[in-house]
Amino acid sequence: MLDPAQLRALRTAAGADHISTEPATLWAYGMDNSRRHAPPDAVVYATGHDQVREVVRTCYAHRIPLIARGRGTGTTGATVPIHGGVVLSFERMNHILEVNPDDRLMVVEPGVTNSEVQAAAREHGFFWAPDPTSSPFCSVGGNLAYNSAGPRAVKYGTVRENVLSLRAITGQGEELRTGTRTTKGVVGYDLTRLLIGSEGTLAIITEATLKLTPLPEAIRTARALYADIGSAARAVARLMAQPVTPCALEFIDGAAMDMIRGHTDTDLPRQARAMLMIEVDGPAACLESAITTIRQAAEVDGLLDWREAREAHEVESLWSTRKALSPALRKVAPKKINEDVVVPVSRIPELIEGLERLSAAHRIPIINFGHAGNGNIHVNLLLDPDGPGELARAHACLDEVFTLVLALGGTLSGEHGVGLEKRDFIERELGTQAIKLMQGIKQVFDPAGILNADKTLPLPKHGSAA
Repeated sequence: MLDPAQLRALRTAAGADHISTEPATLWAYGMDNSRRHAPPDAVVYATGHDQVREVVRTCYAHRIPLIARGRGTGTTGATVPIHGGVVLSFERMNHILEVNPDDRLMVVEPGVTNSEVQAAAREHGFFWAPDPTSSPFCSVGGNLAYNSAGPRAVKYGTVRENVLSLRAITGQGEELRTGTRTTKGVVGYDLTRLLIGSEGTLAIITEATLKLTPLPEAIRTARALYADIGSAARAVARLMAQPVTPCALEFIDGAAMDMIRGHTDTDLPRQARAMLMIEVDGPAACLESAITTIRQAAEVDGLLDWREAREAHEVESLWSTRKALSPALRKVAPKKINEDVVVPVSRIPELIEGLERLSAAHRIPIINFGHAGNGNIHVNLLLDPDGPGELARAHACLDEVFTLVLALGGTLSGEHGVGLEKRDFIERELGTQAIKLMQGIKQVFDPAGILNADKTLPLPKHGSAA
């Protein structure tokens, strides 16, 4: 609970019109898109760099926990204020400050949404490569915090490859600029990439210079159905080994297809146990040759059906199966556990086979889909948390899922981040020495430990549990 002196200092720093302690407001800002909830003591609405700097300095001086928040679409509890304190919301700091087509860049505040960035870039013939599924709702600040990418990452890279520079404020209230406005630059350590994906634990980002990419002249879409996951995985490996890189390569397993059949009208044949959605882009004159090359790579033993779309309504029809999955999942298991693990493309069959074994052993249905081109698979454990023993079985299953992923040479998160949900697992992947170095970095950027405390990194052995 904030004392009167702390509240007065915060009001002075933020401006009286930009802070709220109303119980209903505090309740709403105590959650993200996870099942966790803890209300803050105050909500401050960011309005500009200078105001944010003064808020951070005030929190540092008074040792007030501070959590930066975008639109709350994250699934890992990373913006849940587990220690109370202040939620610093960027929803009002949502301006596009500059669009520079000649230098292929855009300068934005963190509260602007991904879709607003895409619309502004499109007016000049460009796009920003990161395209999470939550694009209409998620903020660029959230994309930066989690390094959230989406389907296009298979060809165009993640957030880290598509941000040129940042303006930020450390946990002591010190101003910081990282990176350059150019695509080449090797002066000093790469603090831009360090801050991206740090989930607000090192510094508060107030401005980002995004690297833009010209819009492709044309796009072609195809759908391939396979008899089994092994066939689809072999196709993915072949697709990623030839010169034409898809701009999207999405995967759905047999269990997911069964769910879609059960809740929508679909033309999926019963014998199909894996599906790939494939898109290629580039100059219109080259796409016929490109899609032919893609089809040849996809034609492995086990291919049951190949369909291409040329017109907009045909593209919509092919994607309708993939788009039907999320509504079906919400209907069947609104409280599912959704993890986004990554394994080498060649190990996808072993991952899916292992997940099938774990599903049977723990009696927890598992649905898998995701970005096959970079091995980023979304593993959905379907459960009723109120069912007797079901939550315990699900968490035991999840523990073994992470063990399986690491045994296959994978990583525990591709784009959802760590937050609270995976915090206590990541030492298995990184090791003790790497964790110590990261905790040291945290200490340098945030010596008082006020920025998103006890998130992302495991608690020190003497630390308090969340």
